[in-house]
Amino acid sequence: MVASGGLDWVRPSFDRDKLREVVRRADSYLAERDKVREEAIRVSRDVVRLSGWAVTAVHKGNLEEALNYLGEAEEKARRLVEILRPYPELLNSGMANNALSEYVEARVFIDVITGRGLPGPEELGVGYVPYLQGVGDVVGELRRLSLELVRHGDFEKAWMLLDAMEAIYLELRSLDYPEALAPGIRHKADVARRLVDDTKAMLVDLESRRRLEDLLKAARGGGES
Repeated sequence: MVASGGLDWVRPSFDRDKLREVVRRADSYLAERDKVREEAIRVSRDVVRLSGWAVTAVHKGNLEEALNYLGEAEEKARRLVEILRPYPELLNSGMANNALSEYVEARVFIDVITGRGLPGPEELGVGYVPYLQGVGDVVGELRRLSLELVRHGDFEKAWMLLDAMEAIYLELRSLDYPEALAPGIRHKADVARRLVDDTKAMLVDLESRRRLEDLLKAARGGGES
């Protein structure tokens, strides 16, 4: 029983050897994960770089080049997941999610615009968070391509891309979870909404102008005859 106001109960006992053993095991544990993390950082950079090149190649009109880059990005993405799978804390980190979301963006973008359809997270070998993050970013690339289609006078395909953009926005908007569970998803939905609204307004305006120009040309042609 502790005496009131006294310190007779203090009986120091400290096992330094035990602490040394714990620190030794912790050092081994952390050194292993640090090694894995360093490799993951290198692979992540490759995934981001190759995915970006794939998207850029699409906008330059070189699909074959884009597919080559995408294939390399897929190999690196699968390697990243493979080396991090034994370490969930690293696999679910921002570093891994950011890299994998870049791959998802490139893959989904290219698959959608080439008629292959929408690949799911299981097919891509990624978790839900990087998948949703990547799909959210696809909206911006679809808008960029729709502008190019309009420049070439292909409003029909531009409207089809807008439909895909709007579908992505509506689905992301339905997810109402805190940032800790779904990092970046709410923000991407907000960005997608603005891009959808701007693109829709642009298409309506430009298509109306084109129709008016066609009517004026037809009227002039009729008058000349």
